Amino acid sequence: MHRGQGLLYMALFSLFLVPLMTKATELAPTLAWEKIVAGAMVLDVRTPEEFAEGHLANAVNIPFEQVTQEFMNRGIPKDTPVVLYCRSGRRSGIAVADLVAAGYTQAFDAGAYQSLIEARR
Repeated sequence: MHRGQGLLYMALFSLFLVPLMTKATELAPTLAWEKIVAGAMVLDVRTPEEFAEGHLANAVNIPFEQVTQEFMNRGIPKDTPVVLYCRSGRRSGIAVADLVAAGYTQAFDAGAYQSLIEARR
């Protein structure tokens, strides 16, 4: 193998690894509740209007596109356990991925609000 080919393979392999290293952690609703009961911060990343229609007790509302900046502004330590949810799981997944990319190590995607409610019954 030529040296150039080896470098190319290494570069391609490293591009494959980056998404694996920054993959957000998605939790089943029952595991999300375990984190919440253990004291994790609960973050609702829906709009303020959705939040007003119903939310988990003790949840903080920060719209998903503002989460990382708000965490930095508030000085939230990067090892703070935090469970995020939204209506369907799409926005919470994006917000968790953004937090992980910013160095937060204990961010967990709980997915859909309704699934969390049903798991708690």
